[in-house]
Amino acid sequence: MQIEELFGINLPLIQAPMAGAQDAALAIAVSEAGGLGSLPCAMLTPDQLRAELENIRAITNNPVNLNFFSHTMPASDTHLEQQWRACLQPYYQQYGIDPEKITSGATRIPFDYRMAEVLEEHRPAVVSFHFGLPKSDLLQRVRDCGCKILSSATTVAEARWLEQQGVDGIIAQGLEAGGHRGFFLNADLNTQLGTMALVPQIIAATDLPVIAAGGIADRAGIKAALSMGAAGVQLGTAFLLCDESRISKVHRQALQDVESPTALTNLFSGGPARGVVNRVMADLGAMAEAPPPFPLATSAIAPLRTIAEQQGVGDFSPLWSGQNRTGCRSVSAASLISSLFEGLEQG
Repeated sequence: MQIEELFGINLPLIQAPMAGAQDAALAIAVSEAGGLGSLPCAMLTPDQLRAELENIRAITNNPVNLNFFSHTMPASDTHLEQQWRACLQPYYQQYGIDPEKITSGATRIPFDYRMAEVLEEHRPAVVSFHFGLPKSDLLQRVRDCGCKILSSATTVAEARWLEQQGVDGIIAQGLEAGGHRGFFLNADLNTQLGTMALVPQIIAATDLPVIAAGGIADRAGIKAALSMGAAGVQLGTAFLLCDESRISKVHRQALQDVESPTALTNLFSGGPARGVVNRVMADLGAMAEAPPPFPLATSAIAPLRTIAEQQGVGDFSPLWSGQNRTGCRSVSAASLISSLFEGLEQG
């Protein structure tokens, strides 16, 4: 089954949810253009989510995907937090930041009962998860709302597990993808495959629609994914320069330098995520031992990001990006989608 039929959309396209890079405006634009727009919810409070949903429904009745994280929150560890702040101390001194005034805590919260109540009020067409799935009673509440359910798989084993849990489709997240790796069964990065290797293996291993994600940013990539049997594609990085994007000026500048390398890094959240290499990644190493586990690393580095961006530099910013930025364009989302899909069936 192609995702047009599964979700009631016109194009085999899902816009990747990108927390911190977008709000409802991008989701609305993509859904209005015939794809499945997505709203990232992991950094929203329930009231903020309600407001975003009211905004969406005031403009479009087309299907929209709400995306949540399903990670297990680690226990706070004072020693690890102090270790991380000590690592960042030279930068605090450079920018005149007092680390004692930085509040600890997580900005990314897993799906919980409060969010389930919001879904029961609004009953969105599609709900997707990153880092596996919520526990069974929460998942059943989502199912009882009539939502189609998706989740990301980074290995065949994860895809099989998701199928056993009764999801409606699988997002095959290749290693090229920007942002956080969605793994949940095995954190060994050596198990992670590229998109074009992962997608056919998951298709062969499951009976569910498989959506290809990672490194797809142009018409050729879309055509390649669909030709190997993907039910649709998920694009994120390609939308980051669009008019509806909410990324910072320094992030926009980094994306326009298509030759700058990307790397997986745990410096910004504690979990591996792909972004453009910047100063702190080069100084400390993209994958370091100092940060506390996901998502507890963010609070200590956030003040550095804020003050550096005020000075026009992205030395401490999570410049999330997939490996392929060639499709990024400073146009409306609708224009980008038109350029990607017009005449695609004719090749």
